[in-house]
Amino acid sequence: MVYSCFGVLNCCKEENALEPSGQAQGIPTNNVRLFSYNSLRSATRNFHPSNRIGGGGYGVVYKGVLRDDTQVAIKCLSSDSKQGANEFLTEINTISRIRHPNLVELVGCCVEGKHRILVYEYLENNSLASSLLGSRSKHVSLDWPQRAAICLGTATGLAFLHDEAEQHIVHRDIKASNILLDENFCAKIGDFGLAKLFPDNVTHLSTRVAGTVGYLAPEYALLGQLTKKADVYSFGVLLLEIISGRSSSKAAFGDQLLVLVEWTWRLREEDRLMDIVDPELTAYPEAEVLRFIKVALFCTQETAQQRPTMKQVVEMLSKEVQLNEKLLTEPRPRRYGPQHGAGASSEASSSSQSDKRMKSSANPDVTSTHSYISDSQTQMFPR
Repeated sequence: MVYSCFGVLNCCKEENALEPSGQAQGIPTNNVRLFSYNSLRSATRNFHPSNRIGGGGYGVVYKGVLRDDTQVAIKCLSSDSKQGANEFLTEINTISRIRHPNLVELVGCCVEGKHRILVYEYLENNSLASSLLGSRSKHVSLDWPQRAAICLGTATGLAFLHDEAEQHIVHRDIKASNILLDENFCAKIGDFGLAKLFPDNVTHLSTRVAGTVGYLAPEYALLGQLTKKADVYSFGVLLLEIISGRSSSKAAFGDQLLVLVEWTWRLREEDRLMDIVDPELTAYPEAEVLRFIKVALFCTQETAQQRPTMKQVVEMLSKEVQLNEKLLTEPRPRRYGPQHGAGASSEASSSSQSDKRMKSSANPDVTSTHSYISDSQTQMFPR
């Protein structure tokens, strides 16, 4: 869904839409519209709480209605974004050039005084976190074809960011609340590229770790190694959430209160992988669902090099293939908080050894040269 009616907007020629110092002058804004703060305040009824539709470490999102009745999503970036007008607009121009059916479209921004605001297309069905994993009042029943399409659409959008965008982008915050759904429940990835607008020490790792720990790859959570393979891990967790209908960051599973990834690997050991499937799904192709679960396991392997690329993930999800499960290596259970109890010392020592192995890895973005698809099928070799 793309909106193109912005004739009534304040454009970059209006001096009151820019900082008084005129810092933004000379920065081309061909790809985005510059909104005045007053126009966005009016569109959200003075940023009324009833119009708030989301929020996180990067800022708060409001639903807005422009004077031509066009609906938009207005994201007020947090004060941690300290960039000047020139630097901000340069990054915004880069983000706005990235267009794909599975990415939320950025249509404009406001850079007035201290305000840094982004204007996106409005997605009718909010986020996956709200529609599938949220409260009963907002819950939407999604059948398997819809869920499969969301999985594949998200994978396709992420593969585009990693390998096909003008500037390759590591999203660094793939999770259910950043997967938006349009009126037909087509998936679009939001918040891509926003990490560049914040200092290195202002990331979801330092400001929202308690809420997103369930999505973090081990090398990112423990060592701060941020690569494409960290996104692949997060996508694997997201796959499991979509299949199970349960949130990784808000629930614990089994008698040992495992996180979703650990619980899934445990079910695999017990040959009960299908137990993860959402009870709300009453009709689905078992072989396809099982393949999706196994793809999630490939994505959430402990060592980054053993995970597939997103391009390979798209192929594994979109084709009826037999996956080479001999390549699966179960991750060792981890706890990202302080260690307690008598067993803490041995576990910490084991974790330290594993961390050293990860540190010694040449490049987490390099993929093993094994094929993830069995020999009896069309071969796919990682690059």
